[in-house]
Amino acid sequence: MCSHPGLRFGNEALKMAAVGRASTVAALPGNYPSVDNQSAEEDDGQNLWSSILSEVTTRSRSKLPTGKNVLVLGETGAGKTTLVAKLQGVEDYIKGKGLEYMYFSVLDDDIDDHTRCNAWVLDGDLYHKGLQKFAVSQDNLANTMVLLVVDMSRPWLAVDSLQKWASVIQEHIDKLRIVPETMREIEQKLMRHFQEYTEPSSAGTASPQRRNPPSSETDDDSVLLPLGDNTLTHNLGVPMMVVCTKCDAIGSLEKEHDYRDEHFDFIQSHIRHFCLQYGAALLYTSMKENKNLDLLYKYLIHRLYGFHFDFPAQVVEKDSVFIPSGWDNEKKIAILYENFQTLKINNNFEEIIVKPPLRKFVHEKELGAEDDQVFLVKLQSLLTKNPPAAAGRATDSTNRGTSGSPRASNRSTTANVTSVMPMQSGTKKIDPSMKGGQTSEGVLANFFNSLLSKKSGTQGPGGNVTGSSTPGTTVKKSVTGCWPR
Repeated sequence: MCSHPGLRFGNEALKMAAVGRASTVAALPGNYPSVDNQSAEEDDGQNLWSSILSEVTTRSRSKLPTGKNVLVLGETGAGKTTLVAKLQGVEDYIKGKGLEYMYFSVLDDDIDDHTRCNAWVLDGDLYHKGLQKFAVSQDNLANTMVLLVVDMSRPWLAVDSLQKWASVIQEHIDKLRIVPETMREIEQKLMRHFQEYTEPSSAGTASPQRRNPPSSETDDDSVLLPLGDNTLTHNLGVPMMVVCTKCDAIGSLEKEHDYRDEHFDFIQSHIRHFCLQYGAALLYTSMKENKNLDLLYKYLIHRLYGFHFDFPAQVVEKDSVFIPSGWDNEKKIAILYENFQTLKINNNFEEIIVKPPLRKFVHEKELGAEDDQVFLVKLQSLLTKNPPAAAGRATDSTNRGTSGSPRASNRSTTANVTSVMPMQSGTKKIDPSMKGGQTSEGVLANFFNSLLSKKSGTQGPGGNVTGSSTPGTTVKKSVTGCWPR
């Protein structure tokens, strides 16, 4: 019986479908994965890849940024180049002219990354102020920090120097002609940093090297206190820091120029008022003693790269002051006024902290001890050229010493008696017939010999009576009153 070809094809299709269903059902029990298990594994794989991609993205975002700059301004000889060389780890650095380019390394141990921070040192001569355009431009203004260096060995220049260099950088920023919206944005960022300052906690849980999230990622709903009086009245849009160098000279100022604690408090109060107006931090350093240099480095990378910073303010030691931006206010500065004894708050800085008069340096010749043998040889040659004068009369050395005339002014009465007493017995009298300059001495010798050898009135060699002319007087061993009048 012949069947239709289409019917045979349909029967075969039905058989294949049945076999497919059976195989599907047979695959359910046993060790083969189900549809739900396959979907779970796919989800786990997607989560793994998502975590890897997010980690890579996070690491790429957390890499240290490049193009950060530090502009250093200050008077000639204030120690600008030496300060940056210390940050760089270089001891001996040759100072240049105009605008110097230097750098210091920045390390992040958490992500094992490092970069270089550019440092530009401008010459202290205002003639070179136009070179700022090579260091600070429209593109990198938001990534720039300004250091104003003050020489504390010359404190009478402090206030004028700060005002001068602040006006120099402000003039340069004005010439950049930055878009008003961009300038307003960086000014708001600086003001927000000042307002958001909080005292560091004593138990710091964050790693010293871990960087904080940018300010844009923080909570925008936090309440910010308004700025106080005379605070950020000059907002340049760039973070600033006043670095006082050579603070080891404070001791010499006290000794040589009679500076007292109230003078240093007076100087500090004026510098802190300036920092408050510009929203700047303040730090006292000493390259000679390596004081606060590590603190300077950590604060720089904190402001430029967002590293964690947990150092509190220091205002106790007069040569180691540190005031971070946002900590200070007028009330805290007023505490310094309590130490004023002879100074007043309203005194002009130029009238109190004056330049001392120049003292003429007199080079004193150093004196050294001469060798004994050399001295004796010189003395011997001197005595050989100028022999001492010989005695003017012949005397018995056994009876009489080498003393001079009894009329010498430096001879006391006791000494006269001692030198004359041995002549009481066996005295060899001086010949009165001696000539020259010895005649007067011979007469005097005969006079004393007659007094000592004759107790009663007898006639001496010169024919004169040597006895006492006053009754009841006896000759004593003392020659007091026996000098011829």
